[in-house]
Amino acid sequence: MPLALLALAIGAFGIGTTEFVIMGLLPQIAGDYGVSIPDAGLLVTGYALGVVIGAPLMTVLGTRISRKTMLMLLMGLFVVGNLLSAAAPNFPLMLAGRLVTSLAHGAFFGIGSVVAAELVAPQKKAGAIATMFTGLTVANIVGVPAGTFIGQAVGWRTTFAVVAVLGVIGLLGIARLVPATPRPEGAHLRRELTAFRNPQVLLAMAMTVLGFGGVFAAITYIAPMMTNVAGYSEGAVTWLLVLFGVGMFLGNLLGGKFADRKLMPMLYSTLGGLAVVLAVFTLTAHSKVLAAVTILLVGALGFATVPPLQKRVLDQAHGAPTLASAVNIGAFNLGNALAAWLGGIVIAGGLGYTAPNWVGAALAAAALLLALWSAALERRTPAPAVAAPAPAPVPVHH
Repeated sequence: MPLALLALAIGAFGIGTTEFVIMGLLPQIAGDYGVSIPDAGLLVTGYALGVVIGAPLMTVLGTRISRKTMLMLLMGLFVVGNLLSAAAPNFPLMLAGRLVTSLAHGAFFGIGSVVAAELVAPQKKAGAIATMFTGLTVANIVGVPAGTFIGQAVGWRTTFAVVAVLGVIGLLGIARLVPATPRPEGAHLRRELTAFRNPQVLLAMAMTVLGFGGVFAAITYIAPMMTNVAGYSEGAVTWLLVLFGVGMFLGNLLGGKFADRKLMPMLYSTLGGLAVVLAVFTLTAHSKVLAAVTILLVGALGFATVPPLQKRVLDQAHGAPTLASAVNIGAFNLGNALAAWLGGIVIAGGLGYTAPNWVGAALAAAALLLALWSAALERRTPAPAVAAPAPAPVPVHH
């Protein structure tokens, strides 16, 4: 494994920690600023929307410089955002810090995916992308529980200061280990936008929104589901989320390994399995043991879709992958926001805390149908014609 992938994984670890640790610190932050929990929830929603907006924006701004330089700048922005969050004297500045941090998220993973894929042989691209995303999955196993513990024991500001230090380590690692590469030849906005003319790129992004959205329809409401339906204590929810993170870690590795062999069959298997498991979750949520096993499976199947979906976008974007890759990272967050909203609607409609599982199953099933449609379109698209050799010139006699 190239050491440069380790540097990218460290950056991903910091980003994953700051994205998810906020959920466990909301009560403390709301209490310190004197705002309600729903208002404090804007720190989560605002971050997700910032990723959606920041992914294409920061990638476009970075088309004029090398990818390594842009990755370093993004980690610098990440550090600044977390320091602002740690020091914010009021809630609006705290929200501003979260927004600044979120601007680095999508572009880092988007550009990082391209860099990771270029560091290895073509048949190992998905595995390299999965290695970078390992940092994100490990964040859910180690970073988020540790950050929550630090925030509850010492203060939530300390958590964001520690995350900023992780960002500095990631920045130094990129500076030291990622090879210097020139700015991609011909890289400019118009060329990058041409990728979106390909229907296969748009279909892959739609699969991302629906497929990963299916995961978050259930996981967003995991706390009330587990405490009110399964009978777990509130303290056990943290460890259930760690179990979900373990599933993410395993699924990410498997997704990267098998996507390099059979990408589309891998998507069929994971999206179909995810739809079934989410539907079954409605029943298993009533048992502590079965609910824990199901949470592990949701994490594994959900994150097993990430490397193949990201590689699918890179493959279909051809010579202009950077913007498409970053926008696809935004698509993951768009799916999260959409699924959380839909899950809230069915709960508010009186259908119970397990109802979001049906929403997630429907979204995953829709993503599977799109994958099948995408493959069918690809089979019907004729391969580029091979130009016939030019005829030999006829000699002319004077």
